[in-house]
Amino acid sequence: HVRSRVLLSLSVAMLLVIVPMTVFAATQSPEPVGRMTANAAGLSFQIGSDNESVTLTISGPNNFQYSHQFASARSISLRLRDIGATLPDGIYTYEVRLAPRVSDGVRAQLTTAREKGDDAALDRIRDAAGMKEVASQSGAFSIVNGSLVSSDATEPSAPKGPKSASSNGASSQAVHNQPVKALDVVTADDIIVQGSACIGLDCVNNESFGFDTIRLKENNTRIKFDDTSTSTGFPNHDWQLTANDSASGGANKFSVEDITAATVPMTITGSAPTNSIFVDSTGRLGLRTATPVLDIHVATSNTPAMRLEQNNSGGFTAQTWDVAGNEANFFVRDVTGGSRLPFRIRPGAPTSSIDIAASGKVGVGTASPSEVLTVIGAVKVSGTTSTVTANTASLDYLTDGGRLVVFGPSAGTPATFQMVLKSSDSTTGTTALAIDSSARLGLGGVTSPSSPIQHQNGATLSAGGVWTNASSRSLKQDIRDLDTNEALDALKEIKPVTYSYKIDPTEHHVGFIAEDVPNLVATKDRKGLSAMDVVAVLTSVVKEQQKTIDELKSRLDQIEKKQ
Repeated sequence: HVRSRVLLSLSVAMLLVIVPMTVFAATQSPEPVGRMTANAAGLSFQIGSDNESVTLTISGPNNFQYSHQFASARSISLRLRDIGATLPDGIYTYEVRLAPRVSDGVRAQLTTAREKGDDAALDRIRDAAGMKEVASQSGAFSIVNGSLVSSDATEPSAPKGPKSASSNGASSQAVHNQPVKALDVVTADDIIVQGSACIGLDCVNNESFGFDTIRLKENNTRIKFDDTSTSTGFPNHDWQLTANDSASGGANKFSVEDITAATVPMTITGSAPTNSIFVDSTGRLGLRTATPVLDIHVATSNTPAMRLEQNNSGGFTAQTWDVAGNEANFFVRDVTGGSRLPFRIRPGAPTSSIDIAASGKVGVGTASPSEVLTVIGAVKVSGTTSTVTANTASLDYLTDGGRLVVFGPSAGTPATFQMVLKSSDSTTGTTALAIDSSARLGLGGVTSPSSPIQHQNGATLSAGGVWTNASSRSLKQDIRDLDTNEALDALKEIKPVTYSYKIDPTEHHVGFIAEDVPNLVATKDRKGLSAMDVVAVLTSVVKEQQKTIDELKSRLDQIEKKQ
């Protein structure tokens, strides 16, 4: 047995010389933020540095997600009932992230650099303010039988020394209890082991290796790469492969740790599905698929998505966006803004539904926009009161000194052009306004105006600039002759004045004040006047006066004849 133990020790030592790694010491993950403690009461975190806020995020089985932001704190606590009535058993991962205190001056500098798109300035400002490193920490805890597993529990280690095999490959308890001193074996020559090797306190004689070439076997398995370079310019970071947390309630995981930088750049948790990360022979990356067809291929049974989360640890306002797609639509979701979907594309949308040319011009329904915005097909703007529809093959817009200018079709398009505003949210609604290719304006249902301005009620503006009021008998009711005495009384009350409009005091006018005229010629709101109403009064009075003049003239003629 002594010879067997010496040979086993020699084999182990030979392997350690071949592969420069330390496997017996379990290196703990760095804790730049603080310390997490789990007990029956819940979770608590002792924060080691000042902060503006602390954000705690927890994820777990059955797609469990929890996130909460605490105001400036040096310690935070959380009870199970705070995050859910009944949580399923399993491993939960957490992340604690600190938002640094940022002065108003630094925040203003960051905002200015962000608006300018100056990333170099952003880095300089953040470096100067001590904000380069993001203060965050991640870890895990366990729930078993509905209760938290205490993080203070420790797992006993087997004593060092040789072990013999027992039934089913289990180590002998008697051998475990023997205080045997382990001897270091050092060799200054190359070592070749023609067989398999087991390293760890739980390895036994007659270990059944199967296809394993190297096996690490104990309750804390680590492989550390300790670079001893000291010369200037040579890389010297130490790295470690870590299998599972060593603390009670920790995570089942496999991690790559940068020991020198105190970071964990990669972690795979236990029970991750097959092909969670798959790189094929061409370098294409598959997420949940072993057959990626593009550089990055994400496959899942429900809404493959990507989250873009800017947290507040860099001095900027937190903002989260999701980019995702499913059988209903491809969309961008503003998570921070209430999970609104400001951008959506439905399946089956035609090519160049929205097309941005290299010049920055936008085409809707065309891959060759000729203006800042070119729309091919019907254009409909719907609101609560009106609809604008253009049914031409091509409708172009441009701005001219702050004005919106709409101009008609170019060569090859229909020879007629019409801009129409409908009175309801339907193409069958009444035409509220129509402009034809001759710049004639139709109002109130007139779709083909024959005058420069034409209203459905019959009022028109002639080409010579004469306004004609609607006056057809077919448009009127309650028609009666105007009483002469009534007209005369109204004329006596009308007081002509001179005035200027407030909007242009330099322009003078002669007329009447709507609030001061008699009821006979007043409008309902007494804010305007109809010239035809005043003309009708004057006509009635003039006719009566002319009648009187004619009578006086006849009497005068008779008197002259008698003389």
